[in-house]
Amino acid sequence: MEGYRDTSYGDAFADVYDDWYGDLGDLDTMVTTLADLADLADLAELAGGGPILELGVGTGRVALPLAARGLEVHGVDASRAMLARLAGKPGGDRVRTVAGDMVDDLPPGPFALAFVAYNTLFNLRSAARQAACFRAVATRLRPGGVFVVEAFVPAADGTREHVGVRSLSADRVVLAVSRTDPVAQTAEGQYVEFTEAGGVRLRPWSIRWSTLAELDAMAREAGLHVDQRWEGFDRAPFGPESSRHVTVYRRT
Repeated sequence: MEGYRDTSYGDAFADVYDDWYGDLGDLDTMVTTLADLADLADLAELAGGGPILELGVGTGRVALPLAARGLEVHGVDASRAMLARLAGKPGGDRVRTVAGDMVDDLPPGPFALAFVAYNTLFNLRSAARQAACFRAVATRLRPGGVFVVEAFVPAADGTREHVGVRSLSADRVVLAVSRTDPVAQTAEGQYVEFTEAGGVRLRPWSIRWSTLAELDAMAREAGLHVDQRWEGFDRAPFGPESSRHVTVYRRT
């Protein structure tokens, strides 16, 4: 997408992220699973386990409840607008944040657990950058530490374009416009918001996805191996029909 930058998504969605995505998935189950992984006896040095690093921490949807459990939580995000929203929430000062890239600007660690939630890894829009992320995370994990990746499983669909209605009210309309290129493994789009008072607001997004085989190869090259793979954070078994995965990569 011409003109799209690493900060474009976060800056465009910061003001609506909690309203639109605050109830994404079963947050309590996700937080419990992540806390359990961080609290493994051979990793925990602090009471309650940790420390933990979230890539693409955003407004703190996951980081804040983890910190509320007494865990030491660090987060990195390219968008200062997202981080400002996090800092302004109750408990926001308990999450140690870095404004920067989730490859080049990661805090030094070492961490018991790092994670990247809900397709956020694919915001790195090339295979080379995603592989570099695996390498950067691996160097910041303790021996035996884990990197948890949550993402969709790509479907074998053809090129497609889509225009639909996300929401509709008397004074506001939000359209969803997107296009997908399965050869380039990219998807991009805009949420186009029309309001009677404010006119038009554009909210762009752009991703480059990787297959499970590609992610596993990136992990191996970084010195990580697949420890567990589930369909979701409820730890349901992953299978051929699963459309999403949660993969736990462990540092050897």
